Amino acid sequence: MTQAAPASPALKFLEDRWDASIAATLDEPELLRYRSNLLGSDLRITNFAGGNTSSKITETDPLTGEPVEVLWVKGSGGDLGSMKRAGFATLFLHKLLALERSYKGVDAEDDMVAMYPLCTFRNNPVAASIDTPLHGFLPFPHVDHLHPDWGIALAASANGKAKMEEFNREFGHKLVWVPWQRPGFELAMMLKRAVADNPDCDGIVLGGHGLFTWGQTQRECYVNTLIVIDQIGQFIERHGLAKGPAHFGGEIIPARADRRELAVQIAPFLRGKVSTQNRWIASFTDAADVLQFVNSKHAKELAFLGTSCPDHFIRTKIRPLFVPWAAGASVDELKSQIEKSLDEYREQYRTYYHSFATPESPALRDASPTVVLIPGLGMFSFGKNKTEARITGEFYTNAIHVMEGASLLAEGEVTGTVPQCGEGVDPASFKVYTNYVALPALEAFRIEYWALEEAKLRRQPPEKELSRRIALVVGGGSGIGREVALLAAARGAHVVVADRDEAAAARVADDLKSVTSKEFVAVTPVDIRNREAIGKALRATVAAFGGVDILINTAAMFPSSPDGVISDAMWATTLDVNVTANYLLADEAGKLFNEQGLDGSIVLTSSANAVVAKRGSEAYDVSKAALSHLVRELAVALSPRVRVNGISPATVVKGSTMFPRDRVRASLTKYNIPFDESLSDEELRGLLAGFYAKRTLTHQPIDPSDCAEAILFLASPRARCTSGHLIPVDGGLTEAFLR
Repeated sequence: MTQAAPASPALKFLEDRWDASIAATLDEPELLRYRSNLLGSDLRITNFAGGNTSSKITETDPLTGEPVEVLWVKGSGGDLGSMKRAGFATLFLHKLLALERSYKGVDAEDDMVAMYPLCTFRNNPVAASIDTPLHGFLPFPHVDHLHPDWGIALAASANGKAKMEEFNREFGHKLVWVPWQRPGFELAMMLKRAVADNPDCDGIVLGGHGLFTWGQTQRECYVNTLIVIDQIGQFIERHGLAKGPAHFGGEIIPARADRRELAVQIAPFLRGKVSTQNRWIASFTDAADVLQFVNSKHAKELAFLGTSCPDHFIRTKIRPLFVPWAAGASVDELKSQIEKSLDEYREQYRTYYHSFATPESPALRDASPTVVLIPGLGMFSFGKNKTEARITGEFYTNAIHVMEGASLLAEGEVTGTVPQCGEGVDPASFKVYTNYVALPALEAFRIEYWALEEAKLRRQPPEKELSRRIALVVGGGSGIGREVALLAAARGAHVVVADRDEAAAARVADDLKSVTSKEFVAVTPVDIRNREAIGKALRATVAAFGGVDILINTAAMFPSSPDGVISDAMWATTLDVNVTANYLLADEAGKLFNEQGLDGSIVLTSSANAVVAKRGSEAYDVSKAALSHLVRELAVALSPRVRVNGISPATVVKGSTMFPRDRVRASLTKYNIPFDESLSDEELRGLLAGFYAKRTLTHQPIDPSDCAEAILFLASPRARCTSGHLIPVDGGLTEAFLR
């Protein structure tokens, strides 16, 4: 008998995004994928890569041809919002359930993970997650396990179980409470017993963790999940309205009006200080909910208490760094506080590690924080790339919402053991502040340094050569600069494309998105003749990613006129663009490099003309000769922290804005090279490039990509011992051999 699909529920906060016309076209696995994507599309329902979904689906056993029940469950490391059908692990349900007979207890629960691959259906290569048995042992066809902020707030409240019962009475639910237990086989047994003891329950609150909901159909499961989460939100809102607008004890530090400018000013210093072991990319937010927290009376104590949900502190660590900064205090005072607070944080983190580590524990990781809170300013978050940095910040924002919700549910002091405390856990290890219960430090360690989490980290692909580095490519809108930007992005760098022609830079940025994440690319206009414009471009780079590691300039000009006469003004402009502008770039970037305190690299673009004297190109040749020596001068001036190098290419015609059609035609005519006017600009450039190639030892035209290879070699760690050097990229131009 076909069940009627549940009607769209009455929701206050969430949206029912289910489209029956789409769902009608999908089989059961695709419905699971569809349900998962809908749930993951709203961060109020679950955070990025957090939670998991499952369905028990009847399949045909490929060996026996008999029908068999298969558990489809989100695979390890997947994200509900973006996952595809291929992202689900599939297991013979009867085999998974049979593992209960061989389960030896909580001390051996990690051993069960090695058994999951033996339960795999159809040799599916997707790794089953730690949460797989939690879904398998719940006796419902479709199950959602999610980490909504409202749900975790209830789960992390010192009076959480009592408030859950009050919620049940108010909204007609039958949720049951299960105390804290690290995800794994033991928690699966606890869930099984909870349902057996409460056969009419309609959901489970995991103490300090999250929610389980379910349904008989995909649609019913989705609707039930929305209803429970939305109504918990309504429940918390009602408590909040009764308490008034002053959350977290009220504001004690006002938000600074110029906080975004100050954030850009402090970011390179902060990035350098947290990157002493690993280089990090930064993200910053001054969102209203973040400011409400960091500026509040209770922020410091709550921040130190740490996070609750396991999904949170895997990225945010056990706690963020809170940097005290008094209202009206200077940036220099903030820098001093950052250094002092960082020293304290790292010492506390090392103590935390050594207090709980065993001989089998993974090695101590970077002791620097991934989240930094600054009153009056906002929150910085750090990751190996921009996406990770942003997501880390989003996770701590989730934690802020959880702490806020738990505080709003407070009704007097809770005495005795908190409901999150289960068997075998020391009640004193649960710390409470304003009704918020943080995960005990030992439990936090057992997840952060879990061997199974370490194995997940080791399965990640290796980082690329320029990962974690930020490259500002000036002149990136065309020619060599475009190729540098593309290659840097392909090698893992975060790239800011800067050009006087902002539209050209934007087009290149769009091209970069085909080889890297769109979050790893930014665009800024720049006029390199203007120190203020250079400063703005550098600040735009800092605003995007937190600092800069590599500065590359390929922008230059070749003066020309119809009669071949170079005016005094044109001579001055040539030296201004090709020499002085490079000095200004390096001088401004040098300040930023010094602020970061990290190793940096500058690569400038000279020319073979710097050592080849010719008639008619004196201004260009002299400017490039001066630039070549400027490379050496800057290498001395910026050492030892910053390496400065350059390349000296022969004429690069392809894609160069210095070779408009008229100049190419004039050159072809000058060298008696026949051409047809119907040829395209690039075809004409190809004729000229071929002519130039014949003058070299290799007979190879110089391609922008050849120059990009040399530039990025010099910019990369592979050239860590090279500074003050210029690499010829001239095909073997004998006239340019150094004397």
